[in-house]
Order: sequence, then structure tokens, then C-alpha cells
Amino acid sequence: MASDRKIRVAAIGVGSLGRHHARNYAEMAHEGRVEFVGACDTDAETAKRIARENGAAHFTDWRDLLDKVDAVSIATPTETHAEIACAFLEAGKHVLVEKPIASTISDAERMIAAAESSGAKLMVGQLERYNAAMVALRPRVTTPLYFEIHRVSPFPNRSLDVDVVLDVMIHDLDAVQWLVGKDVAVSAIHAVGIPVISDKVDAANARIEFANGTVANITASRIGTEKIRKTRFYQTNSYVVLDYATKFASLTSLKPEATNLLDGIAIDRLEINDVEPLRAEITAFLDAIENDTVPAITGEDGLRALTLAVGVLEKIEAHRSRLDL
Repeated sequence: MASDRKIRVAAIGVGSLGRHHARNYAEMAHEGRVEFVGACDTDAETAKRIARENGAAHFTDWRDLLDKVDAVSIATPTETHAEIACAFLEAGKHVLVEKPIASTISDAERMIAAAESSGAKLMVGQLERYNAAMVALRPRVTTPLYFEIHRVSPFPNRSLDVDVVLDVMIHDLDAVQWLVGKDVAVSAIHAVGIPVISDKVDAANARIEFANGTVANITASRIGTEKIRKTRFYQTNSYVVLDYATKFASLTSLKPEATNLLDGIAIDRLEINDVEPLRAEITAFLDAIENDTVPAITGEDGLRALTLAVGVLEKIEAHRSRLDL
């Protein structure tokens, strides 16, 4: 791609999340950063509406975009990720694919291999890494020792192509591994989960143990009456609270000069730079393309989160067989 030409981009799958990819690309096109080629969706009316709202062409077949773009966002049903992503990657087109990277480990590995073969960038959309509270907190993380995480949502008004583990818990599975360190192996997984309303797992709890002794308890549900996105963890010398929903982060610790435990506690509420997480994610994707650098969240990162999610699901299935569910 010539260095003086804008990156030609498209959004494939413009439903509940993909339409925001389209909006951000349209805004960036208006700012002169990219050329927004179009919005693609198998639902023709959806494709037309999102394209019209964002001043772009509409497509119903992603194949029609292969020779028209330099990069794409993919926010289609999970089971379609590998087919679409591999086609673009093999053609040398850069891909930002929404979480989870794929529905199976073999599909994720195929996507990674396609990117390595062509040299195209593959980035995975683990959006919570770009939440303003997480961005503020990440430099203050030392050695997390124990996590308590709750992610609860009302039942979603969208297609349910995956269970709650791949749908929402994967955000926290990715974040925990990122905070603990990608070189720290998972040593044990304990998990339970049940279908409540759908025919897939709607509520689940997982206990993840790492080789360095760190433990994470994660609860995820999509049949709650309120929206909860809270992570709490203890690390050496501090207690951390992170609320993705309200974009709040704080660290509680003993004041360095304290001589009395009762009046020596300090709560540091972190200053937040409230940038839209998806805008930050897409910007990182474009930066990697323009600067020819490794994407902020690689295919290997996506595979690591998916592998842990699959391990959780295997434990859930083993427990469900005991419950005869």
C-alpha cells in the first residue's frame, strides 16, 4: 500500500457492535484518517441503513470487498470469523476481529497461520483493555494475587450464537491473563454453569489457578436484572477496584508515612481520560498497520483467551453431566 494513500476500510457485520465500527470508521474518514469503503451485512436492510447513516456503500456479501479494501473489522457471528478472516488475511488484507477470535481453537490457529503467511496484521477486539478505567489502572498493576470478578447483564436482545463464557466471560479471562502475565501458565480450572433461559450456558462461575499461585474467581451471567462490570483484586500492598461500567478505578493501600493502621489508609481514585474504548481499539489497529508494528492484541492473545474459555467450558460440561442437564 502506497504510504501516501489512506487506508481503505470496511465493517463486516454491522449489527449491535459492528454498527459502531462503521460509525467510527466514518468519523475517521471525515477526519481524513481513512477511506471508509462500506458496511457489509447479510441482512440487506441493515447493511443499507448503516451505510446510509455513515455515507458509504453497502454490501451483503463480504467477498465483494476483497479487492476494494486494505483492512476490515469483522463483527459477524463467531462461527463465521475464521472463514471471513482467513480470506482477507490470505489476500494480504489486515483484520480486526471481534472477540472471541473464533469458535474453535483450530479455527483460531488457522487465522494466525494465515496472518503469518501473508504478513497481514491480525488484531483481536478485546474491548475492555481499552476501557478508560483499565487504561488508567494498567500501569499501577504489580503482582495480582487474588481476583473477584462479576460480570452480569440483562438477557441480550441479539443473536445468541455462543454461551455466556464465550460471549461475556471471555472479557475477564483475557484481562486476568493479561494482568497476571502471558508467561504465567494456568495450572487448574474449576467451573460450573447452567442454561437457564436459552439452550446454552447462561450463567457460569470459574475459578482459575495460575502456576505462580494467583487465583481468579469469575462469575458471568446474562440473565441478571442489572448491569454489573466489577473487578476487584489484591496485589502486593494494595487493594484494587475496577468498574468497567462506570469507568472507575481505585487503589487502597497503607500510607507510606503511616504509624497507625487505623488512620493510615489511603484511597487513590485514578484520573480517567474518557475516550470511547472502541475508538481507541480501532486507532490501535490502524496504528499497527501504518507503523508496521505488532498489534496491541495479537491473534496469539485471542487464542490464549479462547483456550482458557474452552477449558472452562469443558469443566462446565463435566459438572452438567453430574447434574443431568
